[in-house]
Amino acid sequence: MHTQRNRSFLAVISVLVLAALACGTISLPNAGEALQDFGNQVQEQIENMELPQLQQPNPEVQVSSDMLSQQEALVSLYNAVSPGVVSIATVSGQGGAQGSGFVYDMQGHIVTNFHVVEGAQYIEVTFPSGFQAVGEVIGEDLDSDLAVLKIDAPAEELFPVQMGDSDALQVGQYVVAIGNPFGLSGSMSLGVISSKGRTLDSMNLAPNSTQFFSAGDIIQTDAAINPGNSGGPLLNLYGEVVGVNRAIRSFSFNETGDALNSGIGFAISANIVKRVVPSLIEVGHYEYPYLGLSSSSNLSLAAAQQLGLENNNGALVAAVVDGGPSDQAGLQQGDMIKAINGRLVKNFDQLIAYLFGNTSPGDVVVLDIIREGQTMQINLTLGARPVSPP
Repeated sequence: MHTQRNRSFLAVISVLVLAALACGTISLPNAGEALQDFGNQVQEQIENMELPQLQQPNPEVQVSSDMLSQQEALVSLYNAVSPGVVSIATVSGQGGAQGSGFVYDMQGHIVTNFHVVEGAQYIEVTFPSGFQAVGEVIGEDLDSDLAVLKIDAPAEELFPVQMGDSDALQVGQYVVAIGNPFGLSGSMSLGVISSKGRTLDSMNLAPNSTQFFSAGDIIQTDAAINPGNSGGPLLNLYGEVVGVNRAIRSFSFNETGDALNSGIGFAISANIVKRVVPSLIEVGHYEYPYLGLSSSSNLSLAAAQQLGLENNNGALVAAVVDGGPSDQAGLQQGDMIKAINGRLVKNFDQLIAYLFGNTSPGDVVVLDIIREGQTMQINLTLGARPVSPP
């Protein structure tokens, strides 16, 4: 404190001397003694001055150590991961759009959603540091809604985000979304895993149909996701990517028609990303296993009993594609698939999630089915899902 006051004292003298020199009015017969006397007076005033007290935490506010630890963990997570989360701006014939993405590796590969870069004529990637690069799409997947960009960037700008194990997620587990909602880059939101194993319509249209194939193994979260978050990471508290934010379900819209967060968001599971992205980097596409059937996901108990089933647990075969893998294996409309490779399935969502996460085209799977009250097993050789033009 004494040093600070001496500095203040010297500052006051310096300012006064400079002011006097500027005005040209100082006249001291004995400058040394006068300056010393003046300095002593200033020093005495400073010592008697009441200095403001530093702000202290309010003693009436009680903060638990657990809360402080959680806060520190979130701050640490953001500081560690956010340098690898990028903003993506695109220009197409329909105008401009924006989204998010993240650094996948040190080779300059950026993961995002296919719908973020669909039809883009120009792609610009902006890093939190301010560094910008032009992105080129080198791989895209309409089924998972994933795309990979390639950029040229110096190594000091690349901070790859670590991939986690989405199969290990539990409902209720905390997750964090980081992205570019409404162009607000570097935004972070906190929520929980609301559910696992959801399905969404993919962007891949089934042949000779107006229906889209299903995208499986989708994570549901209540972490705030809004337009611009698409393609950004969903992270566990270790800073690992457990999903890629893809879509929200909402009945609220802003003035431009964009859906607004309602607490129901969806992300592509990290384990799907880990299967798809290496193939997109290597060959530009990914082949999904194909059953060649459609299913009713909302079979009621009454409808199941009318079909002679004890309950509605399983994936009901609603239709079979002529000549497809299911048709060749002998599956029929009305069959109820109860298990695949010994894994029980409660619904079509779980069947698709298992296929996407554990099988490839050409694999032989064993289906446990119920047909007209009789239990039987069918061996089915999986095909490759057809891909519609983007």
